[in-house]
Amino acid sequence: MRFVFEYHPVIGHRFIPFIKARILHESGGYLIRCNNLGFRCNRDIKPRTTSRKRRILIFGDSYTAGEGVCNEARYSDQLESISKDVEIYNFGLPGTGTDQQYLAYKTYAENLQPDLVIISIMVENIRRNFCRYRPFYMENREIRWLAKPYYSLNGENLFLHNQPVPPTPFKLGDLSMEERRYCDQGGRYKVFRDLAKKLALKDRLLRLGLYNPIPEFKSPLDPSWQLMRAILKYWISECTSPVLLNVLPLYHFVEEYARPTDYQARFKEFTKETGVLLHDPLAHLLKYSPRERREFRFPVADAHPTEKCHRALAESMEPVITSILGR
Repeated sequence: MRFVFEYHPVIGHRFIPFIKARILHESGGYLIRCNNLGFRCNRDIKPRTTSRKRRILIFGDSYTAGEGVCNEARYSDQLESISKDVEIYNFGLPGTGTDQQYLAYKTYAENLQPDLVIISIMVENIRRNFCRYRPFYMENREIRWLAKPYYSLNGENLFLHNQPVPPTPFKLGDLSMEERRYCDQGGRYKVFRDLAKKLALKDRLLRLGLYNPIPEFKSPLDPSWQLMRAILKYWISECTSPVLLNVLPLYHFVEEYARPTDYQARFKEFTKETGVLLHDPLAHLLKYSPRERREFRFPVADAHPTEKCHRALAESMEPVITSILGR
């Protein structure tokens, strides 16, 4: 998908504005269409008019952008089709963490006068916030690295780095051993996950429900959680409209290979601390049979949500959105 993105000095990258493309995929391929600001959205983003429709902005990563499905199949678009009198703008951007999504809001959406801002947090984003470099695939499939914007935390204060974002790809060997710690290669616990795979323990641990794919949520004092918490607090404080945190689980939790208690505990603590609204769709997804839930991701290599999963997510969100906007 590299050819559909372009460099952005603040966010790091975005879709090429107005691009229309067919993306090769194990599903047989899918169509994307991007708007005037470089996001996968079927309508251009303009200042608020006198329209009676409620305006909703959704931010997230590739789960929200809809990797693997066409625009109309995503939960944002399906939510709009089953909700009354709403217009939803999808600001999902693949390969980003909460930090870059916050910058997308500040760059493009601060003055759009929404009735609701939805921050869709795919739980693995907690690792991306901690990273300073992300992988970039060349035409010959060789991996290069690109710098990304990132925040550091000093007490309760956030400091933004890599502005403007350096545009030139480089090799991993160009970085010091210390800086390689900040490459997006699976987070600070990657060595333990790799060991589990090497010893053929991962499948056994998954079946026993003992595999923790996101240990960064285990402690409220974990540096990665503290950074995500701070970014979210800053973001929420700058919104003049209601904010809904929509926590998207990995397939490990949907298929009950892992326990969600750690990340659920952190977000419940956060909502109690800040008063922000929280939606956890996992309970709704677990109402489906194990066979149906296995169809929530693609069968070969892509673990992104299928159209069926997007539909289930939209159905879980619709009553929550109606309740918020009906206040």
